[in-house]
Amino acid sequence: MTTTIHLPQGPYTPRSTPLDLTPGLGAPSSRTVFSAAHVVADPYADVGPDDAAAVDWESTLAFRRHLWAHGLGVAEAMDTAQRGMGLDWAGAADLIRRSAAEAKAVGGRIACGVGTDQLPTTGEVTLADVRAAYEEQLALAEEHGVQPILMASRALARAARGPEDYLSTYAHLLRQASEPVILHWLGPMFDPALEGYWGSTDLDEATDTFLKVIAEHPDKVDGIKISLLDAAREIDVRRRLPGGVRCYTGDDFNYPELIAGDERGFSHALLGIFDPLGPLAAHAVRVLDTGDVDGFRALLDPTVELSRHLFQRPTRFYKTGVVFLAWLAGHQDHFTMVGGLQSARSLPHLATAYELADGLGLFPDPDLAAHRMRALLAVHGGAR
Repeated sequence: MTTTIHLPQGPYTPRSTPLDLTPGLGAPSSRTVFSAAHVVADPYADVGPDDAAAVDWESTLAFRRHLWAHGLGVAEAMDTAQRGMGLDWAGAADLIRRSAAEAKAVGGRIACGVGTDQLPTTGEVTLADVRAAYEEQLALAEEHGVQPILMASRALARAARGPEDYLSTYAHLLRQASEPVILHWLGPMFDPALEGYWGSTDLDEATDTFLKVIAEHPDKVDGIKISLLDAAREIDVRRRLPGGVRCYTGDDFNYPELIAGDERGFSHALLGIFDPLGPLAAHAVRVLDTGDVDGFRALLDPTVELSRHLFQRPTRFYKTGVVFLAWLAGHQDHFTMVGGLQSARSLPHLATAYELADGLGLFPDPDLAAHRMRALLAVHGGAR
């Protein structure tokens, strides 16, 4: 029986029933939909701040099976998996290998982040270093049969002296890719080290460079993922893409309207918010498959408040809320993150995330979620 929880923002009575979101209904057909998935830490590992991440592989892979069961693709080893924020390249490489094998075993769709995070974070780095690092990671992805996502590179942002360095680096990589890749433009709100990516802090100039890379190699670009939290810019870029190149929205603020699209096109999806929203998001897009745009929006529009809350500034710490909701939903037994990132958001922030997610019916077992919320309050000395 549900009883009131006294949250920092005030008393709240949890809902008693979740949404009925049955797995096994297949992938959406009108849009390609990826969820960028988080990793589950090993809470009993004796690791320090400078040690490599300790991952609970069983729970990490189980969560990916959960996403595949609901018809979603998995975008692996992306920033949602704490690349560069607790998970180093060795850990990411292991994650790619394991997830690729799991995807093959269950018939799940998978794409994996390819970057340069094996390079040192300080000191001089050259364009040749950047190319070699990308090549190493691209080779791993192709070896394991997963679609590469060429992630924005902190090292390239440091080494490049202007747009031409980006054009030459990406041209070199795309010529080597054996299959079409997804290009990823991650804005500085997600990673401050990427300020001025594509050779300019002027977004119009940066956009032109980005589009030039694609225009010169359209046969090697399956699609682009834009994570700038700017719907108007994404729509503009989407309309300027060569035929056959997809736009995967990475806009966790405006995804319903961008996926729904307009008379001139639509965006597919590759989103961190689809980690906690996975079953509901897949159901909504299957409704969209029938041509029912209003039904799709009625399902997904109410989730935007939660997403905007999780991705509020500093945006890069959205992973904390994502993992917190996975714990409340029963996908893992603890609220511990690699790199200790569970401390990156306040108790009031997490309590609001709980209230919003519970109100949407996202927790398969609302009583379990309420019990765990009370336990967190007790740890913070706030349970009543």
